[in-house]
Amino acid sequence: MAIPLFLVDAFTDRPFAGNPAGVCLLDSHRDPQWMQAVAAEMNQAETAFLHARPDGEWDLRWFTPTIEVDLCGHATLASAHALWESGRAKVESPIRFHTRSGVLSCTRNGERIEMDFPAEPATPVAAPAEEAFALGVAPIFVGRNRMDMLVVIESAAELRQLVPDFAEVAKIKARGVILTAQSDVAEADFVSRFFAPQSGIAEDPVTGSAHCCLGPYWRDVLHKDELVGYQASKRGGTVTMKCVGNRVILGGSAV
Repeated sequence: MAIPLFLVDAFTDRPFAGNPAGVCLLDSHRDPQWMQAVAAEMNQAETAFLHARPDGEWDLRWFTPTIEVDLCGHATLASAHALWESGRAKVESPIRFHTRSGVLSCTRNGERIEMDFPAEPATPVAAPAEEAFALGVAPIFVGRNRMDMLVVIESAAELRQLVPDFAEVAKIKARGVILTAQSDVAEADFVSRFFAPQSGIAEDPVTGSAHCCLGPYWRDVLHKDELVGYQASKRGGTVTMKCVGNRVILGGSAV
């Protein structure tokens, strides 16, 4: 029996930009090894696996080509988009996903999708030499949360031009490394990039879950609760954030 499988570009309003994610709609629970094999075959940063629950909500898991992850923004956005566009969910109603990071809800707001995610603030790291060496930068702040390292630098131009030593980045014990700087363009408050060779992704095009860390950091620096971030990868993408207590509302489009 055929299993529906979609490819969705997230955090963009045009094809071939943003971050592509696979979305696999299952009619029954599947073995994690099978899901990992499908994710490797899709070879996207993440492939999402959805299964309808009896209560009308959805179970959601995310896999990179090599590992299962605890939280993924762009594949969640892609999942909601696929359910609404295929008629499997009502556009006027929120979608609730049950995940390894708790219940995550997605709501349509015009052409944009808003996702209610947990805030993932970074705690300062005392000795950031390893991260600085791997990235070849002079950080002004290094921290970490339960998933990632956060490295803040002064220059957005340096961030855009950086070519990391991926072999060294892969040695850092984290899901990945978030690099960020204050924006050099009026359309965004900050810019970022995300490197995760240790999770099977050299550079992720647009990382929604990283903005659960970036939002709280830049809220405290810029003293504003509503922010716009631009992830300066080759494909590029824009993520809006609204920091509300211990949650971050992430916004973006998908095609």
